[in-house]
Amino acid sequence: MNELMGRLGTARLMRLLLNVYPPYLGAGVRVEELSPDLRRARVRMRLRWFNKNYVGTHFGGSLYSMTDPFLMLMVMHNLGPRYLVWDRAARVEFLRPGRGTVRASFELTEAQLSEIRARTAEGRRYEPTYEVEVRDEAGEVVARVEKTLYVRLKPGVRSAEGALAAGGRS
Repeated sequence: MNELMGRLGTARLMRLLLNVYPPYLGAGVRVEELSPDLRRARVRMRLRWFNKNYVGTHFGGSLYSMTDPFLMLMVMHNLGPRYLVWDRAARVEFLRPGRGTVRASFELTEAQLSEIRARTAEGRRYEPTYEVEVRDEAGEVVARVEKTLYVRLKPGVRSAEGALAAGGRS
């Protein structure tokens, strides 16, 4: 797997894998863009017979699922292996019927990453919240998704850094 990641690049491989991931195939979700540093992503979902609800608009579960893993994956990749990163909670507000093609964009800034590092530096957990809008072709907001992550240094890192902070040895 590491050899494949080296050849294709992490972002390119992740985009490929997400685009063939069965739940995304079944919902018609496509990853259009995933930046090489995994700080930006854009996904789309066209309205098809297999992702319509009873009234002919996008199924709400599919609107949510198109936003689901991205922030967690982006934060996890950018913080590195010393951190635990999990999806903690989500809240979806459906604002208007989704018709046609809908898109969602994600962006992770250095300021957001710095805040996470600062708030978790002493081993505490931090639960940052991000808002993602799903928009239709006219740019109208169809759904607003609020995602809360759980971020914390891994146990071995916490104990080692705690010992260093207390003046002990690691």
